[in-house]
Amino acid sequence: MRKTTKVARLAAALITVSLIGAACGGSDDAATEEAAEPASYPTSLDDCANVTYDYAKPATVGGMTITYDINPAAVWDDGSPITAADFAATWEASLNTPGSISTSGYDQVTAVAAGASDKQVVVTLKSVYAPWRGLFGGIIKAASVKNTKDVSADFADNIPFSGRPYKIKSWSPDQVVFEPNDKYWGTDKAVTKKFVMVPKADSDTEIAAIKAGEVDFIYPQFFAGIEEAVKQDNIASQIDYGGDYEGFYFQQKCGPFADPNFRAAFSMSIDRDALFEQIYIPLGGKELLQCGPMVPGPYCVGDEFANSYDPAAAEALLTEKGWTKVDGFWADPTGKVPDVRWIINTGNTRRESTQAYLIPLLTAAGFKVRADNCDAECYFQKRLPGMDYDMAMYISTAPPDPAYVTASFACDLIPTEANGNIGQNSQGWCNTEASDLLYAADVDADAATRADKVKQALALMAKDHVMLPLMQFPKSGFARTDKVSGPWNGELNNYAAFNNIHLWQDLDGDGQIVMAAEQWPGCLNPITECANSSWMVWTTSFQVLPGAYATTNDGKYVLTNLLSGEATVEIKS
Repeated sequence: MRKTTKVARLAAALITVSLIGAACGGSDDAATEEAAEPASYPTSLDDCANVTYDYAKPATVGGMTITYDINPAAVWDDGSPITAADFAATWEASLNTPGSISTSGYDQVTAVAAGASDKQVVVTLKSVYAPWRGLFGGIIKAASVKNTKDVSADFADNIPFSGRPYKIKSWSPDQVVFEPNDKYWGTDKAVTKKFVMVPKADSDTEIAAIKAGEVDFIYPQFFAGIEEAVKQDNIASQIDYGGDYEGFYFQQKCGPFADPNFRAAFSMSIDRDALFEQIYIPLGGKELLQCGPMVPGPYCVGDEFANSYDPAAAEALLTEKGWTKVDGFWADPTGKVPDVRWIINTGNTRRESTQAYLIPLLTAAGFKVRADNCDAECYFQKRLPGMDYDMAMYISTAPPDPAYVTASFACDLIPTEANGNIGQNSQGWCNTEASDLLYAADVDADAATRADKVKQALALMAKDHVMLPLMQFPKSGFARTDKVSGPWNGELNNYAAFNNIHLWQDLDGDGQIVMAAEQWPGCLNPITECANSSWMVWTTSFQVLPGAYATTNDGKYVLTNLLSGEATVEIKS
């Protein structure tokens, strides 16, 4: 699965992360039985709902004003102008909608108002915000919703407006159909009359479909031998490395991993080197990822999670804390054996193989672990945001700026009833020192000192055993050269993936380009947990929502034609 980090979406898409991926489960009988037993940590989903966090963000000083001049020609697909009101609606929806997954940055904004005209937007912030270009990366249309402060009931099965070259003609569980936006003002107008995306169950089905000519393009999750599997005279390939990375995550708001000693011992009992050799080297993996929730680059030292495997220390820790073996499994001082629910998305062969390989080894080490899987929609749009799991494994698609780490790991962005279940910290990790560092990084305009703060936070993640990084994943795209041409391979390494589909050309004369989607969203809301899925934003919101700045294939932010020029930034002391 893929998560928008693992992400990676809408108005806040460029500063958050998205995830790539049975009926969805709630508390099971085992969890209910556990809740009835005395424990030093919350054990069930019912307990989880009552967990709160005593954390206050660092006080801010100074401030910042950003002035955007909207392109006078910029209009929605009905011809109505894109104005400051749409920026204000995006801010209000992102900040206030119950279940909003990305409030980071927007929570520093105190006002969004028209300037000299409604085509000028003045955004006032209570602090300096270093990753400000990630704000307003996808603008919603104010007139499309009844209440801009709560859009949770909107966009269930359509995004009924567009400020980009294509607009959504129809969406269903079977396909999404795009047609040219005839009111689009830019020079990069849609080339093909119809672009269709259809769901395919798995990579094998995708590959069979493109080889048979049923689809023109596929963007499957990479695996060793995929180029050989797809190889055909009329199929071209593109393999790139970008911001995708896979990892294990331990949910610690409630359940077994809320106990820090158990979580540490469990994490230290996973031999990542052996796992990498078993699972990832056959996929073409080169080296084990050590940074944490990030690919190598200026914001990570590169050895934060090195030497994480230490089974002797794990056993010593549990023994010291009064844990003993009961029928071969570690039991806490009350005699209770934690039941670890490990969730992945069904149908992902690599992750299923990882469970088959690792669960017996963890069992031998004294940990009771079971597969508790469901399909991609359930996984990414329900159970991960709902924190209905203990251990998870997924690929995150991260934007270029590390502000997504704040969105994914800050204490106040753990969804709770107290905060209206906002935030994308679905691990439930709260380390106040790390949160302070991340927020300090967000307001640090100095690139070097900002990077140092992020590195310190990653080191604290390793110390707290929040997750275990596994591998930086390549992105793979394949196109039928007899059916599609143009820059189909130009943006596949982009955080926004194939966001240039409007420039692809139909070659075979059937009037359309058909793309296979590896996963299919169950809802399209670009503000709420719907946007937790990379495939949701890739197949819908990135294609229709205009933004002030956009990401590039080489991991930068660039001005879009929504604006008439670079934004003006004023920092207040």
